[in-house]
Amino acid sequence: MSFENVLKRGDDFLSEYPRTHALWNYASHGTCLMMLLGTKVLLNVLYKPSVHHIERLDAAMAKARAENRGILTVMNHMSVVDDPSFFAALPMRYHLDVDNIRWGFGAHNVCFSTPTLSWFFNLGKILGTKRFGEGPYQGSVDAAIRILSPDDTLDLEYNPGVQEVQKPVLLQEVNNINPKPEHSAQVAKFVKPSPESTNVLMSKSPFIRSKTSWFHVFPEGFVLQLQEPHQNSMRYFKWGVSRLILESTRAPVVVPVFSFGFEKIAPEDSAERGIERWLPDNIGAEVHISIGEAFSDEKIEMYRQKWRDLCKKFIDPKEPHEMPEELRNGEKAQNLRSQLAAELREAVLSIRNSMAYFRPEEAKFKDPKFWREYTITEGMSDPEVKFVGKNWAIKRLQKHLPEYNLE
Repeated sequence: MSFENVLKRGDDFLSEYPRTHALWNYASHGTCLMMLLGTKVLLNVLYKPSVHHIERLDAAMAKARAENRGILTVMNHMSVVDDPSFFAALPMRYHLDVDNIRWGFGAHNVCFSTPTLSWFFNLGKILGTKRFGEGPYQGSVDAAIRILSPDDTLDLEYNPGVQEVQKPVLLQEVNNINPKPEHSAQVAKFVKPSPESTNVLMSKSPFIRSKTSWFHVFPEGFVLQLQEPHQNSMRYFKWGVSRLILESTRAPVVVPVFSFGFEKIAPEDSAERGIERWLPDNIGAEVHISIGEAFSDEKIEMYRQKWRDLCKKFIDPKEPHEMPEELRNGEKAQNLRSQLAAELREAVLSIRNSMAYFRPEEAKFKDPKFWREYTITEGMSDPEVKFVGKNWAIKRLQKHLPEYNLE
């Protein structure tokens, strides 16, 4: 279900920069090309990158565009150079159109710490997220939902007789990729694109695009580099990624990705080596990126239908345009998001397992409770699990955060 105020907040977040000006897209494309081409040269000269099953990403992109859907890729987070190195490793055809270049998230306290950096990363199609205290209900996540919602799925006009409380659910049902016949007949009678009908949502896009968008996320939220024998394991996936799938007006095409080798380029313990931190490491190392099969439409729609059912049950008739507290933090809604995030993680893990480079991942790593306890105790809850570098999920280590408070 797509709540109007969520999408409007996404609009407001994106409108903080002049993305509707034609020059913005030229500047954005130029910024992205500069970074991608420079990284592509370094990656191919100094390392040995391999992209496996690129045809799956080609097919997912073609499917998304043909069916007027966004595309969402989810990937493990091994290194601070995962982005843009992952995209630099892709064929050149992915870089020639600004609409083919991904959107993504970046740590607000790192990527947006100065006005110059803020402009640079915004031109690079990165949205700033605050990792401590803000949670999944912040402007950047709302903006990502808006980006994944095709523009022509928002400006739907309905018969004025339709109750306001029905409109958020109808918005998704009329945009369903596989509508049920009985639903189609019921929804169709409410669609009335005429001057006297009412607009459910805004019609003007907060940025210029000629086709649907691609959003790329690292659902772990932090880089994870563990020492042997746990190397290339993953944290649990935060359920903010589930919001992108459940709340966009039209279901995105979802593709899992697993990579390794980027941690050799930028090992986390290099932060302790002074100037060496900024120099290429382990020159000649192999870098592997494997693209998984896209999630089935049936599986995605199953989760979205469960979400709509919850929305019908808990929507507030007094404020039908706003997501109520029960849908934000209620047990049933949180469990649904957690289940979807866990399934996304399992899809990425299955790619890791299929590559036969690593020992099987320990089951505890997929459990959010393990990571919360491990972080709270600063590793004392399981001394056998050791980081390369620091566990940046520990807030005490983030004294550079503007909102950091020692007390």
